Amino acid sequence: MAEHRLTFPATEEDIRKLRAGDLVTVDGHIIGIRDRTQIRIFDQGQEPPLDLSGAFLLHTAPNVRRLGPGKYEPLCIGTTTSARMVRFTEPLGERYGVRAICGKGGLPDEAIEPMRKHGMVYFAIVGGAAALETTQIEEIEEVAWEDLMPECLWKFRVKDFGPLWVGIDSHGGSLFHDVQEAAQKRLEELVANL
Repeated sequence: MAEHRLTFPATEEDIRKLRAGDLVTVDGHIIGIRDRTQIRIFDQGQEPPLDLSGAFLLHTAPNVRRLGPGKYEPLCIGTTTSARMVRFTEPLGERYGVRAICGKGGLPDEAIEPMRKHGMVYFAIVGGAAALETTQIEEIEEVAWEDLMPECLWKFRVKDFGPLWVGIDSHGGSLFHDVQEAAQKRLEELVANL
């Protein structure tokens, strides 16, 4: 396991250096996104008003306080389950050059090949860490599609965001598979010793 510090937006070259199980801390910008936002982009054919090239996408519908037109204060920025959004992985990489997706619970195996092909990673984050994540968000710089509140597009400026683990890398490696295989092997050993 290696440790990395990345600034987003990132390049494919940056992402190809990461391997499943590596630890990553992030600076720069993260784009908050969720189901309704991606449905608008891919099912309803509307181009996103924020640049997703090289982006880190966080599956979230944050709790915020409105300060004025287009200005919000983060109250609690947590993650939501990623698996139900797996169908968007391929077009996010192919059409928009997204480099990282982060949420909770991992992504199903069908995300592995698109991530390999398009130079993307899935970052795993500790569940229940919303209070910590919120302190790592310096500012909500931009909000788009406010009619989808709280499932808008959010542009967060972050510092020391993490720790994150590379759950799926851009080489076909999966921390989720590694853990599952180790658990299965251990279970077989335990059963054999009964």
